[in-house]
Amino acid sequence: MTYTAPDSLAIGHVHLKVTDLERSIAFYRDVLGLELKQRYGRQAAFLSAGGYHHHIGLNTWESAGAGPAPRRAAGLYHVAFLYPDRKSLGRALANVVAKGVQLEGAADHGVSEALYLSDPDGNGIELYRDRAPADWPRDASGALEMVNAPLDLEALLAEA
Repeated sequence: MTYTAPDSLAIGHVHLKVTDLERSIAFYRDVLGLELKQRYGRQAAFLSAGGYHHHIGLNTWESAGAGPAPRRAAGLYHVAFLYPDRKSLGRALANVVAKGVQLEGAADHGVSEALYLSDPDGNGIELYRDRAPADWPRDASGALEMVNAPLDLEALLAEA
């Protein structure tokens, strides 16, 4: 028998190994706007949005002072932050730009609009918003047809 996860399944949080806890806290707090919820001494911290216990866990238990993971190694490609609407994504973009963080990419996937960047340890981050499912591109048979088109950053910033 094949198991199928429930439709209501949600992915709750990600826990990242980082090399410098204070630097990572500052990035996730000041660039992404998350709130520091709790620290575990000088080796771990938990941050979130909206009062949740944590969306991001950060720790240096095995990684303090280490270099970034090799790009051509298995592991996390990116963690994605889902924004509720285009205006919120535009505000996030405006803050990323204001903080001097370099975007590594931006795309309109038909189903979503996405911004790509990395944290100070090279962990990939996607900031995105979904379109309504009724607006998702589909082929003649109704199958989903995601795309990778350029995203108009100026128009997104104008929404902020």
